[in-house]
Amino acid sequence: MGIEIERKFLVRDQSWRAAADEGTFFRQGYLVAKHERTVRVRLEGEKGVLTIKGPGCGAARAEYEYVISAQDAGEMLDGLCLHPLIEKTRYRVARGDLIWEIDVFSGINDGLMLAEVELDQEDQHIDLPDWVGKEVTGDPRYFNASLVAHPYACWKDRGGS
Repeated sequence: MGIEIERKFLVRDQSWRAAADEGTFFRQGYLVAKHERTVRVRLEGEKGVLTIKGPGCGAARAEYEYVISAQDAGEMLDGLCLHPLIEKTRYRVARGDLIWEIDVFSGINDGLMLAEVELDQEDQHIDLPDWVGKEVTGDPRYFNASLVAHPYACWKDRGGS
């Protein structure tokens, strides 16, 4: 079984951009978007990906990921997935032995920036970059699947960094 251990944070400012790659545009949607499981379809640039995730326990959850054709992914996004779709550009920043992924959302979630880091174990120590703000790992509002039903643009309280 694949296990994903990930921590998620709000982003304070734009200073991460100096060390970031050029970014990849993502378009993603959900065939199933429930707390206990999600089935996600994603176009990462021109690459199609189908991901199945189980319920979270702390920062860990079961995850299975499969490459699919970009055409199949596009057809599922347009015809089968819940709407609105998630649109974001993902940037990668190497820092020490870790790769931080910064998602800059657009569309109905414009204004939201999240930083994620995948870990080898839940209690792994990480040095937080200065641009990392409040941790939101366990806050379901920030789950991409939740942003479909409750887009960031509709939030009254958008949290703090």
